[in-house]
Amino acid sequence: MLVATNGEPSVDSPDRIALWPQGLAPGDKPLAQPQRIIERSTDATLPDRFIEHVSAPYLVVYRPTRPNGSALLVIPGGGYQRVVLDKEGTALVPAFVEQGGVTLFVLRYRLPGEGHDDREAALADAQRALRLIRHRAGEWAINPQRIGAIGFSAGGHLAARLGTGFDRAVYPATDAIDRESARPDYQLLIYPVIDMLGPDSHSGARQRLLGNAPDAVQLQRYSMQAQVRNNTPPTFLVHAADDDVVPVGNSLLFYQALQTAGISSEMHLFPQGGHGFGTRSTAGLTAAAWPRLALDWMASNTTPPK
Repeated sequence: MLVATNGEPSVDSPDRIALWPQGLAPGDKPLAQPQRIIERSTDATLPDRFIEHVSAPYLVVYRPTRPNGSALLVIPGGGYQRVVLDKEGTALVPAFVEQGGVTLFVLRYRLPGEGHDDREAALADAQRALRLIRHRAGEWAINPQRIGAIGFSAGGHLAARLGTGFDRAVYPATDAIDRESARPDYQLLIYPVIDMLGPDSHSGARQRLLGNAPDAVQLQRYSMQAQVRNNTPPTFLVHAADDDVVPVGNSLLFYQALQTAGISSEMHLFPQGGHGFGTRSTAGLTAAAWPRLALDWMASNTTPPK
């Protein structure tokens, strides 16, 4: 992997894939601020980068030595204010890529409130990313019927938007990639933001996505438990009961909606873990089991490779 000084694959690396043919999404314009990546960690062995001011969204690919045919579109969190790259991105590689054989595609997506007037920009990026992975699945030894999405925190909200709105026309079709289905074959939501209506809603994510005075229609439309349909993908949920940033009620609401709609679903609620534990902050906790549980669930909910 060719790596630039900020830890990212270089623009000409095969592991960095632009979503849109011209870099920018159809009809979009570049932000005034240049894209930048900030490193918050002082420990070189535990990077903790985030990216902001994304004008030209892209994927970074992590490929296993022995691929099992499955893939995950990874949608990290960051409160719709930033996109974290390591805690909910590269940190997944040991469990999912090296041990699980899953090909990961970590999404750098456009953020609301940074000059992208369209609050559907992030969903457009997620749809395009899923379609691109499916269109080029053969290049990465992926079964196109074994492509899922995994989202964390506000990225979980975006993943749920993809899973419930994969067929919404949020950007104009541009090429053969856009003829592919954007429906994930399964979705994994890890301490996700779900609700925009009640006391468990995440006020920061809501404000960045919907502004300071959303109306009742907007609040309902972006409360993901209200958008579950009978073709929503099978869903795996993980949350900690002591999460004081995105309360566990978010996952409970979504799980109940899935059950009502008859969607195959599995939920794991752990007593401890707080928020944003990913795979790094679970030492000594039962929440450390979630990646193995997720891999087993994926195996039981996907079509065997052809």
